[in-house]
Parts: sequence; C-alpha cells; structure tokens
Amino acid sequence: MTTAFPRYARILGTGSYLPPHRVTNAELAERLARDGIETSHEWIVERTGIHARHFAAPDVTASDLALPAAQAALEAAGVAAQDIDLIIVATSTPDMVFPSVACLLQNKLGIHGCAAFDVQAVCSGFVYALTVADSMIKSGAATKALVIGAEVFSRILDFKDRTTCVLFGDGAGAVVLGASETPGILASELHADGRHVDILCTPGTVSGGQVLGQPLLKMDGQAVFKLAVGVLEKVARAVLDKAGRTDADIDWLIPHQANIRIMQGTAKKLKMSTDKLIVTVDEHGNTSAASIPLALDVAVRGGKIQRGDTVMLEGVGGGFTWGAVLLDF
Repeated sequence: MTTAFPRYARILGTGSYLPPHRVTNAELAERLARDGIETSHEWIVERTGIHARHFAAPDVTASDLALPAAQAALEAAGVAAQDIDLIIVATSTPDMVFPSVACLLQNKLGIHGCAAFDVQAVCSGFVYALTVADSMIKSGAATKALVIGAEVFSRILDFKDRTTCVLFGDGAGAVVLGASETPGILASELHADGRHVDILCTPGTVSGGQVLGQPLLKMDGQAVFKLAVGVLEKVARAVLDKAGRTDADIDWLIPHQANIRIMQGTAKKLKMSTDKLIVTVDEHGNTSAASIPLALDVAVRGGKIQRGDTVMLEGVGGGFTWGAVLLDF
C-alpha cells in the first residue's frame, strides 16, 4: 500500500524587474513646480522614506514588466516555462480591460493551455495571489505556479496632488511555487472591508468608449495609515497562531512597501528589530501589488534571506484589503 505524502507549496525561485527610468524626488519636485505645486526631496523623505521610484515608458505595459520578472524567477528556480501549470498575476493596472495580464504574459512566455488569471486586491494583491496558488498546489490542481505582482501606477497618478503622486512607482516581482513534501508556505490569512472603499480608490471606469468618473488615484492618507498599522499587526499574529509560531520565529519581515512609518510601526508591534525589516520603499516607492515580491527578490539576491529562514509577508491596500503569509524559505 502506497502512503500519500502531505502536499505543500514552496518558493523555488524569485525574480523582479524595474523599468530603467529612475525618477528622483528632485526630478519629481521639478515636474510639479512647472504646475505651481511645491514639494521637495526633504518633504517627501520625512513623510514617506522614499528617495526615488521607477516609471515605465508610455508604451510599456504591466505584462511587459511582468515578463522579465517571470523569466528571472524561472531561471532562479531552474524551471522551464513549459513546466508551469498555473499563472496568477496580481495587478490594479492591467494592459487592457480584458484579457487578463496573466493571459498576455502566458503568450509572451510561449506557454499554452495552463490556467491563467488576474487577482485584483490592489496593494494586497500578491499576498492574495500567493494564497490562491498555495491552495491550488495543496489541492493537486497545480504543481508549479508562477505568481507575479506587476504594476504601472504612474498611469493613474494625479500629478497635481503632491500627497499621492510622490508615493508610487512601477515594477514587477515574481516567484515560482512548486509542490513539496516539506512545508514552505506555513499559513496565510486574507481579509477585506468594503466599508472603507473611499479612503483609497481610483473611481473611474469605461462606458460607451468614454471614461466615466475620475480615473486617477485618490487617497485619505491619515485614514489609510490608521487602519494599516492596526490590521497588519492583527493579521500577522493570526497567521503566527495558525502556524504555531511566535514573533521570535520571524527571521525577516517583508511588509507592503507603502510608507516607512507604517512599516516600522508594524515591526515595533511585532517586537522585531528594524534590522530584520526588508526595506525597498526608499528606491522603489510604492509599487502596489509588485512591492512585496520585488522586496523579496532584492533580499534573496542580496544574500539577506537564506534557505531555511522564516519570512512574514503582509500587505494592505484599497478595498480595503489586507492579508499575510508566513513561509519557510
């Protein structure tokens, strides 16, 4: 009689990509000044921790950014594109109304036939997508999954609002997940509360060939900050409880890279040294669903995160959505 082994999902490889155009705070301040809007490098850094971000060229789409990130993750994992049987892309800035970025990416990778779809949970999107892929691998519905966060947020920024346009950037991050007999993703938890939809949204749509509403990002920064710190601590503790772990077991914390104050506040609540906090917001800005996998790849390739380390990923975004994943890398 053959004994069936438990089936888990592990990260086999990571990848990321940033468009080459790096925009410093000084450059952004100069652009805003042409419209009579005052800001400065010091003002931005003091409130956010951001020094620069990357903007994609006008003809570059989310799937264009996702492609090199996916290829890098596949190479790191030692997995051929043809072996992928699931593609999930987390994005709020798709190439078009439909088809999905995942289907467009599938074609660019030369893969045919596997399931491919997008997840829309804004800045929590990668955590949502990773949780879905983990469940599908555990159930046997997939064996090797490509999970990506890809965003071109520069397309939806209001460059007359210095409180939001200085925050965001473009980029993509990716992981390859594979089935394993040993646990990789230990626990996850997802939440949303639509009562807070108005504090972070892009209230525009397309109807009859016309744009209805305002297709630019709107945010109540103070309301987002207040909610974010509270829910991120609660969801992190919930995931630790599910996994039977404690704060002390976390080797690295990778929160959504939105604002250094939110990130440091979360680390403090989890009694973690800021030395264990992975920070890329200073150079990437807030890349929404791409921020967590981008930061993960930077930390892995930079030698910080090693095999066997326990990593907490957590995100919070418009919707209002939030979630966390605890994993052994």
